[in-house]
Amino acid sequence: MILVTKPFLPPREEYEQYIKGIWEREWLTNNGPLVNDFELSLKRYLQVKHLLFLSNGTIALQLAIKALELKGEIITTPFSYVATTSSIVWEGCTPVFADIDPQTLTIDPAGIEAAITPNTVAILATHVYGNACNISAIDDIAQRHNLKVIYDAAHGFGTRYKGRSVFEYGDVSTTSFHATKLFHTIEGGAVFTRDAELLKKMAFMRNFGHNGPEAFAELGINGKSCEFHAAMGLVNLRYIEEILKKRKEAAAHYDTYLQYLKAFKPAITPGTDYNYAYYPLVFESEELLLRCIKTLNNNNVFPRRYFYPALSNILPYVSKVSMPVTEDIARRVICLPMYYSLGKEEIDLTMRLILRVQNN
Repeated sequence: MILVTKPFLPPREEYEQYIKGIWEREWLTNNGPLVNDFELSLKRYLQVKHLLFLSNGTIALQLAIKALELKGEIITTPFSYVATTSSIVWEGCTPVFADIDPQTLTIDPAGIEAAITPNTVAILATHVYGNACNISAIDDIAQRHNLKVIYDAAHGFGTRYKGRSVFEYGDVSTTSFHATKLFHTIEGGAVFTRDAELLKKMAFMRNFGHNGPEAFAELGINGKSCEFHAAMGLVNLRYIEEILKKRKEAAAHYDTYLQYLKAFKPAITPGTDYNYAYYPLVFESEELLLRCIKTLNNNNVFPRRYFYPALSNILPYVSKVSMPVTEDIARRVICLPMYYSLGKEEIDLTMRLILRVQNN
């Protein structure tokens, strides 16, 4: 069976060494030594200014919106996972969709500009499949209109834009360390900011607002992660360069079939050093896509329609709106299998099945 993704698992004995230490210390959570070690190790590896390790990527989005004290309309993309939009609604704000660029599949800066109203307070943009948004254009719009910027970089670990981690951009960037991501802590996420005061505020907020055992500095939630998740992150960080290398090699092998396909790969945003988080293909028609999926599934290959359907016309708590490019792309895009242990033989099988369908 060839699944769309499989989690990277490090050598068991390396993880167990950390678990042994947890047992000896009997310190399981509440900002333990491994959580602190993991945060520092991430900062060094990513070369970022500030970050906080959290329980998941959705909490990261919610924390960012709350910490920036946003109230009003937030312009966002309908081509993302549901958490991007639901977090806006959860925090009492109104999502306003802007369509995507048909080549990069990231939010279109022209659409952002057109969607701004007197009630607009922020932009929440997604780095789609790890491909960076047009950050320069978005940040320029935000400065001219005095808007806050949050980047949903759930797919962005290892991606760089103009020589810096994508996590270094915006007022806050967020990410996910879920098991399906190329770098994971089983469950987990993080927030990143260059603003030390904002980081301090979010640090209070992730721990119920505590400022000491009997004092509170902020309204807070339980956004902490634990020692077991940090341990997985510390071990996996040892292998991240090899993980990125293997995914790049897998993508290059997929690419050898591109010239024969009735499909295209999204364009990488200029200035982006891509992380190969996914291998998306946009087929010439939904009918062809569905026939390919059926044949692949019948041969135990399981790609994923991701992102599908468009968030602009499916969520019961958001007013439906026409987003022609997003709706068209969402109907025609799938992500093919992509993971550390994926072999060339499995890629060959996948692509030959697709070719068989489209050529019949």
